[in-house]
Amino acid sequence: MSETATKETMEFQTEVRQLLDLMIHSLYSNKEIFLRELISNASDALDKQRFDALSQPALNEGNAELKVRIEIDKDANTLTISDSGIGMTRQEVIDNIGTIANSGTRKYLEALKADQASESNLIGQFGVGFYASFMVADKITLTTRRAGSDTSEGVCWVSTGEGGYELESVEKAERGTSITLHLKDDEGEFLTGYRVRGIISRYSDHISFPVEMRQEVPPPPPPSAEGEEEKAEEETPKPEDQPFEVVNTAKALWMRSRQEITKEEYHEFYKHQSHDYEEPLSYIHNHIEGKTEYTLLLFVPKHAPYDLWSKDRKSGVKLYVRRVFILEDSDQLMPNYLRFIRGVIDTNDLPLNVSREILQHNKAIDSIRSGAVKKVLGLLESMSKNDKDLYATLWKEFGAVLKEGIIEDYGNKEKVAKLLRFSSTHTDNITPDVSLDDYIARMPEEQEKIYFITAKSFAAAKGSPQLEIFRKKNIEVLLLHERVDEWMSSNLHDYDGKSLQSVAKGELDLGKLGEDSDEEKAAAEKASVDYQSLIDSIKNVLGEQVKEVRITQRLQNSPACLVSDESGMGLNMERILQSAGQEVAGSQPILEINPNHLMVKRLKDEQDGERMSDWAKILFDQAMLSEGGQLDDPAAFVHRLNDMLMVLTGSVSSEASPAKEAVSEEVEVLEGEVVDEYTSKS
Repeated sequence: MSETATKETMEFQTEVRQLLDLMIHSLYSNKEIFLRELISNASDALDKQRFDALSQPALNEGNAELKVRIEIDKDANTLTISDSGIGMTRQEVIDNIGTIANSGTRKYLEALKADQASESNLIGQFGVGFYASFMVADKITLTTRRAGSDTSEGVCWVSTGEGGYELESVEKAERGTSITLHLKDDEGEFLTGYRVRGIISRYSDHISFPVEMRQEVPPPPPPSAEGEEEKAEEETPKPEDQPFEVVNTAKALWMRSRQEITKEEYHEFYKHQSHDYEEPLSYIHNHIEGKTEYTLLLFVPKHAPYDLWSKDRKSGVKLYVRRVFILEDSDQLMPNYLRFIRGVIDTNDLPLNVSREILQHNKAIDSIRSGAVKKVLGLLESMSKNDKDLYATLWKEFGAVLKEGIIEDYGNKEKVAKLLRFSSTHTDNITPDVSLDDYIARMPEEQEKIYFITAKSFAAAKGSPQLEIFRKKNIEVLLLHERVDEWMSSNLHDYDGKSLQSVAKGELDLGKLGEDSDEEKAAAEKASVDYQSLIDSIKNVLGEQVKEVRITQRLQNSPACLVSDESGMGLNMERILQSAGQEVAGSQPILEINPNHLMVKRLKDEQDGERMSDWAKILFDQAMLSEGGQLDDPAAFVHRLNDMLMVLTGSVSSEASPAKEAVSEEVEVLEGEVVDEYTSKS
């Protein structure tokens, strides 16, 4: 192989160069986490080696020992972290180091711009933990060889973090990866054995592989006579001659009894597993026995991972079989709506050579998944009852994801529904802090349904004209304004014996809550007769734009609103699907008009056919806008609205508008009455 083929200089991606510049020049308060990240990466490589070697024993290359080894060289000013894991090929080095975390790096930089005060807290969350080493090193040398490859296929990666890196093919006798940090002059603390051991004890004591360091050289005894000092120095053993010893417990944390594990140990294990710097919100550790035996240690993060909404995200729960790591990105362990959960599940009831195909059709896995989901939902319910502030934090980060459970998990729909939180007209607060149980507890005895409205924003939901009758009668309505709410509400038909009803669908029937006085009933009956001609005229003008025009039972202050059929697709759902590029047949909404509104009263008496047509279209368009919809012809709407205002204010000349003569007598009355009403309330 030629020198050109074995050694080359390559450039980092733009985002990686920005990240390296940040690592090299920024001041971090907690630099020691670089060692946690490197040991965590080494542990992952050992896990993969152990699993692959189950089906390919030749990968062990005659040595099945799995360990991490850390060496300090004070003379060379270096710290080296080595592992006997799976190692990497040349291309894997380029993919995983030279262009590490293609999307993660960009997300990390974006997060830094939003939160400059907590830079170090973000390290590891975005797959950039390796680069943390540049906080303490001005040069890094990485040597690796993929298990099972020829010894001549080793790869050496060298970089000072300034723009690019050198890549060279080298001989490497042992499989695995060795990373040597050439420390900066002012980072001598990481050349002290006591300091490094302390970091390992704090962050990596729980990893299930031994971490080795050389034994500390004991201090020489004080000289007892003249001339013995020189002799003592000659007899003092050198650090490089000291034997290695294991400096961590090297026992899987989840296999230990809960009683002997401290809260701090749980938190450090979570940080190791998730590459998160912050402590989890909560966790659960259980050993389950029965038809299927397994142990689970699961955590609820404090913040959403950057890839929570990415289709390429990986599951946060790792599967172990008899302490042997098997899979880390299987969605068979946790449903999609609990994808934010982190941790491990370990069982004795699966074969070590389990495959993804086996997982998809395995009763033991089904049992484990079912049990784990119930434990997680139980944990979340406990949080919601016992610490509302803590649960509010969880809901802010993961509420929209949990709502997916109503759609995905029919068997646990009631449990998931109990966890949901909403905004409502009870406080008109955008903060979602109302549970379905809270809503039911406030319901009048005669109320039979849970009322809700969906809209594209909180403001649109809160200000919807369809709420007017509910506000008048002091009936609470849940305000749903997230995209997932459309799907969630269409799958949650009832809760605790109460049916859920959209206030924007079907005929309004408030039951005993909406009983009118005899006077009101008589007025409604009279309106249905008096306005039938107007209803027919409006329907004739709007044609196929509406399915029906009818007198409203909802409106109090607005002239008109749009509602959907009881079984039809809502207008908001239609807009969401269209924005996602899906072809949706345009629905025909129902236009409801308010006979008590002055604009509708005026329209009833309108004799000019053209003006009546314009005003009918204005009613429809403004109803569409109040629903957050878009007009097919906004310019035409503005033109019609301007014409109407000019007529009402007497600003149109007879030449410009032949209709002026017909309305001149009415302007004086309407100018102070209708205009104010229209502009302030419609």
